[in-house]
Amino acid sequence: MVWVNALVQGVLLGGLYALFAAGLSLMFGVMRFVNIAHGDFIVVAAYLMLTFVVTWGLPPAVGVAGVVLILGVSGYLTQRLLLDRVLGKDILPPILVTFGMSIILQNGLLEIFSADSRKLATGGWETASVLLPQGIAVGLLPFLMFLTAVGVIWALQWLFYHTALGRMLRATSDDAEMVPLMGANRNHVFALATGLASLVVGVAGIWLAMKTNFDPAAGPARLLFAFEAVIIGGLGNLWGTLLGGIVLGVAQTFGAQVDAGFQILAGHLAFLAVLILRPTGLMPKVSHT
Repeated sequence: MVWVNALVQGVLLGGLYALFAAGLSLMFGVMRFVNIAHGDFIVVAAYLMLTFVVTWGLPPAVGVAGVVLILGVSGYLTQRLLLDRVLGKDILPPILVTFGMSIILQNGLLEIFSADSRKLATGGWETASVLLPQGIAVGLLPFLMFLTAVGVIWALQWLFYHTALGRMLRATSDDAEMVPLMGANRNHVFALATGLASLVVGVAGIWLAMKTNFDPAAGPARLLFAFEAVIIGGLGNLWGTLLGGIVLGVAQTFGAQVDAGFQILAGHLAFLAVLILRPTGLMPKVSHT
């Protein structure tokens, strides 16, 4: 029963990692671009949620809407005003720019909020549980977190395959050079993709604030977990990202059963094993055409 419980907890933890990774997977799938500051934006969203709810005393629903809106708009503007200037065949300039953004965000958060670790208190939700079959009880927050991850990924998949924006994003993913011939502005499509990814980052940051402690330097670790989940699942495949998050989460919870200090290393070893055995990931992306 201990290992069954570890499996369930790992699956639920994988939902959080999938939320971390979904935005990264989306940006790579559309633009073939890895945002080094991705994890830091997740932490920014967590601090925004903390500020809205704790410092300003806003209702949680208003805080959630504010975080998602701010992240979405900032993602669109960042792409149009900054990243569009460096995107091209050379992958080094955007990596360097987003690395610089990461350093700026970390130091900015450190200046504003100090190095103290923070967490958003959720009251009774922290101890509430959901009873699953076979008498397995899981925490309400991890359960809702996993459902959120499934819902977000389902919504992104629906958008990609049932809307005009989705068709444009898929066309851009397959051949960005052809987008202007379809009467669309490639930079605008890129910015919409970044804005959409940033919405997901906002959701991930909200759950991070409620799930665990965070500080201004927590971004790189979130980026690492997101990157591993994306690679394990398959680059650009959103459902694969969920699977990758689950594999990573289960590996960590199983590792924790062996030894508490082995938890994070177990996840890294699972990532390495997938790279060796299946370099394209468990669910590699297929062409949209």
